Amino acid sequence: MNDMKQHNFILILLFSMFVLAVQAQVSVKLQAPRQVEAGRQFRVSYVVNASDVDDLQVGDFEGLRVLYGPSTSTSSSFTMVNGKTTSNSTTTYTYTVVATEEGRFTLPAATVVVKGKTIHSGTSEIEVLPASDGSASGGAQQQQQAAGGQQGRQQQEASAGSGKDLYITVTANKRKIFEQEAVFLTYKLYTLVNIQQLAGEMPQLDGCHVQEVNAKAQMSLKYERVNGRNYGTAIWRQYVLFPQKTGRLKVPSITFDAQVEVQNTSMDPFDIFFGGGSLSQIVRRSIVTPAIDIEVMPLPTPKPGNFSGAVGQFSLTGTLTPQELDANDAATLRLVISGQGNMKLMNAPHVDFPKDFEVYDPKMEDKTTSTTTGAKGNVIYDYVVVPRHGGKYEIAPVEFCYFDPESSDYKTLKTDSFSIQVAKGKNRSAVASHEQEDLKVLNSDIRYIKMNGLKASADTSGLFGTTRYWLTYAILAVLFGLALIIFYRQAKERANQSKLRGKKAGKEASKRLRNAARLMKARESNAFYEEVMHALLGYAGDKLNLPVTDLNKENVSNVLTTRGVDESIVGSYLDVLSECEFARYAQGNSGVTMEKVFEEASDVISKLDAVIRK
Repeated sequence: MNDMKQHNFILILLFSMFVLAVQAQVSVKLQAPRQVEAGRQFRVSYVVNASDVDDLQVGDFEGLRVLYGPSTSTSSSFTMVNGKTTSNSTTTYTYTVVATEEGRFTLPAATVVVKGKTIHSGTSEIEVLPASDGSASGGAQQQQQAAGGQQGRQQQEASAGSGKDLYITVTANKRKIFEQEAVFLTYKLYTLVNIQQLAGEMPQLDGCHVQEVNAKAQMSLKYERVNGRNYGTAIWRQYVLFPQKTGRLKVPSITFDAQVEVQNTSMDPFDIFFGGGSLSQIVRRSIVTPAIDIEVMPLPTPKPGNFSGAVGQFSLTGTLTPQELDANDAATLRLVISGQGNMKLMNAPHVDFPKDFEVYDPKMEDKTTSTTTGAKGNVIYDYVVVPRHGGKYEIAPVEFCYFDPESSDYKTLKTDSFSIQVAKGKNRSAVASHEQEDLKVLNSDIRYIKMNGLKASADTSGLFGTTRYWLTYAILAVLFGLALIIFYRQAKERANQSKLRGKKAGKEASKRLRNAARLMKARESNAFYEEVMHALLGYAGDKLNLPVTDLNKENVSNVLTTRGVDESIVGSYLDVLSECEFARYAQGNSGVTMEKVFEEASDVISKLDAVIRK
């Protein structure tokens, strides 16, 4: 018996929790337009996500007159997922209201009772605009209805050729700017008709970098009163332009293709009633925006020698990590440029590193977004360096020079100097002491060289025309001929060796890549990246017949370009080398994986092998 009571108690408790959960999810939402015209009817709806609503109470509609309501409608939906059926029901109470005067008013909250629980909605602000002036023909009628916070349908009796009911304006925030300074263009839509579709894009501008702002923003209409009429307006497109040359920048007119819905006044009402037509039709319209001219002034001269090409307002910070390390270990100097302007077009700051440092090309990370004033945010430059010898080093302050269009002058930002303490790496002390001992011995040898007893003498006896004279010339001629023969043979042998080296370049690279694949499988990352770098540089050296001392990215890039290799292939080759360098020395670089580097290296070697012929 006790078990039975306990079972019933659990069932009642679970049912109560279910009912409370359902009630907790019940809500009331107020749906109405944000703007209406005085004298126009519109709807105010209160939507309850429940079907068993016991009571509804609504406050006074201040400044508005209720024509009808509330009308009640219910809807239900059922879904089945994996055999489980769920249902959703809503009850909507709708009032038809007319605005009797202009101004801002508050739509009242509603109170409903669902299964004994009282639930309240929120309030909403609504703006009542002056009524639109009548058109010259007196036949233009416009109706705005909205529900669910969305823009309702507009209908207007208008001809397809009229341009006063639908147009787009273009404005620029500045008409006179400096070269590389951002200018912001806004294309704004004005409409009295119901637009079904609108398409059009900014054309390519010669000598100008273009960025679109808020490309994915949702367009929503808002009323604005123009010449006595209430237009639905919206920002259609926004662009930021960066002129790359001086003079007059002409932004051409843009043609937008639109499809609008207009009333079909030619249809007979009886035909429409019996299904023979429609009260509206879709027509195509072309909207042509005006062209505008912008004056682009040159930057003041003379330009500073360290000018970065940046135009805008910026700040600069720098950090060096670590500040203490062993020789042949990597350090990273990070420079962060923050601000707004043409940040995607500026050059990386120049850093004067000590001569004993091996320096890699800086890696840039763009953390900017397009805004009305240009790119805004941060651009990060990471300089990876490897000190080769122990000691204490100073890195001079880094300067960043930019042009500020607000003050019309150049400004230079400067970091503090950076100190780095480099300890002698492993097996370096013995080498250094050995070099010092050699230096001591050399000094000792030089100190005991004696010049006594050495006298210069000259043979003044006559030699010209003697047998020894002609014999000497004959011997020299024979030696010269032998030297030419030896030089020719060596040149021929070197040419053959060069050809043989070039033919074996692919095989040697494949051998190194196979070894790199083994290292990748063993997850030996440092050895893997080093082997891939040797494969890439070794292939270039063998294929292009470059000595080991000349095997660096700049020399290889220049020779490949001279040999007519496509720039995209050369760029891919250099990118893989850079990825290997950063993967070896930049700790925590998650953007580089061994699998990715291996595939890119194999691909670029195959492409080079196909285009380079020995």
